[in-house]
Amino acid sequence: MTDQIRTGRLDGKVAVITGGAAGMGRATALAFAREGATVSILDIQEEAGQETVRMIQDAGGRAAFFACDVTKADQIDAAFDAAVATFGPYNVLFNHAGSIIVKPLHETTEEEYDWLMDLNVKSAFLVTRRAVKEMAASGGGSIVITSSIAAELGYALESVYCMSKGAVLQLSRTISTEYRDAGIRCNAVCPGFVETAHGLKEIAELDAAGQEWEDSGMAATQGRICYPEEVANTVVFLASDDASFVNGTATYVDNGWHAKG
Repeated sequence: MTDQIRTGRLDGKVAVITGGAAGMGRATALAFAREGATVSILDIQEEAGQETVRMIQDAGGRAAFFACDVTKADQIDAAFDAAVATFGPYNVLFNHAGSIIVKPLHETTEEEYDWLMDLNVKSAFLVTRRAVKEMAASGGGSIVITSSIAAELGYALESVYCMSKGAVLQLSRTISTEYRDAGIRCNAVCPGFVETAHGLKEIAELDAAGQEWEDSGMAATQGRICYPEEVANTVVFLASDDASFVNGTATYVDNGWHAKG
C-alpha cells in the first residue's frame, strides 16, 4: 500500500469479501485496503486468507480473516457476526467466491452440477440475503458480484458454469432494483480470462480438450490475458462513491471480447 498510488476512494468504508484469500479476491482485498477500506475476508482457504491479511497489515491497513464455507448458511451468519463484531457495520460487499467445471455437458454428473451451483449461486443468494438486510438498516452501500463474460455468451465445455454466472448476473440486477430505495447499489463484474490459478487451470483444461486459448484463441478474443489487478481496480470503482449513480450494470473486464460477440 505504501509504495503504490493511493487516492483514498474507499476511506471510511468497511468491506466484506467472500473468496478473498487468493486470486482476484486477494487482489481486490489489497486494492480495497490500499484505497482506505477496512477489510473482512471470508474464505475456506485459511492459510491463504491469513497471508492476505498479513499483507494488508504489513502495509498499514486493517483486515481480518474469518473461515467460512459460503455454501452453509450457519457458517455465513457466524462469519458475518464476527466481522461486524470486529469492525462494525459494513457498507461494501464483494461477493466473489466461486469455481468452475470444464467438462462436456453429457459427461457432467448431478453431483458436479449440485457442487458448482451451490458454490456459485446458492452462496451468492445466502451471502447477499444476509447483506441487503444489514446494509439497508445501516444506510446502504455497494454490492459487487463476480459474474463472467460467460453470463451472456455460451462456451463449449462450460455449460454449468455459464448457467451459474448467468444466474448471479440476474441476482445483481434484481438486487439493484429491489433495494435501490434502501440506498444499496449492486453491480456485476464480468471478467474474461484472468491470470490467476483458477484462470490458468481453466485455460489448460480447455486446451487439453482441443481448444487453443493459450495462443490464437486469446489473441482473437481479448488480445492478452487480464491481470487480477485490472479486475480489482474495476471493483474498487464500483464499490466507491465515484460510482454513486452506477447500479444494475454488467461491467465487462475483457478488452472488448463481449462487444465483438
